Amino acid sequence: MVNEERLQKVIAAAGVASRRHAEVLIQTGHVQVNGQVVTTLGTKVTSKDEVMVDGVPLGKEPLKHLLFYKPRGVITAVSDPKHRRVVTDFFEDETVRLYPVGRLDYDTSGLLLMTNDGEFANMLMHPSFGIDKKYVAKVQGIPTRLDLLPLKQGLTLDGKRLAPAKYNILSSDKKKQTAIVELTIHQGINHQVKNMFKAVGFPVIKLAREQYGALTLQGLQSGDYRPLKPAEIADLKALAQKG
Repeated sequence: MVNEERLQKVIAAAGVASRRHAEVLIQTGHVQVNGQVVTTLGTKVTSKDEVMVDGVPLGKEPLKHLLFYKPRGVITAVSDPKHRRVVTDFFEDETVRLYPVGRLDYDTSGLLLMTNDGEFANMLMHPSFGIDKKYVAKVQGIPTRLDLLPLKQGLTLDGKRLAPAKYNILSSDKKKQTAIVELTIHQGINHQVKNMFKAVGFPVIKLAREQYGALTLQGLQSGDYRPLKPAEIADLKALAQKG
């Protein structure tokens, strides 16, 4: 008897995309099975079926794990219908298909992981796991520690209770009425940092993610990337499992 697997699981296991992104690829017509476009989630395939993604046969690509310094003004996606610049534009010399782990907003810069390792990506993005992510925000207004106390206590936004965050006021500019605040969170909700600061009355002007677990942007310029070291990959997996 030939074992059957769900198509999105097979694509993720091959290192082409995370399972969630594989589902998007299927639904948007990027996947063919035995020469026919398949858009139905839950379709099952066997090792005898020929699966292609964007015309490329599914094969076991060498796994890559990269640390990328995402610039502002770049979409965290593999493509964009409006033809705006996307993160994968920076990896055209790479021979494997890469995709981002999580996301950073269009106008947010900083540390972003890129990989073709679906298991690794799923582990880091799973809601039950939590790896610390450190952001530095320029905010409108000059907050006191008391003003930001709700961030530490845990806010409720759109009916969702957020985990307590750590913060540190780095500097302030009384003339411009702005401040630089460091915020550490371990969740990954869309626009979370911006919405947290907005909720306490200090909207974000500029935002950067400077640390992910123990990883930093040291030695990189905006638009640069480097491979993760084996020890760094092992540390991230350990953090995710511990979370």
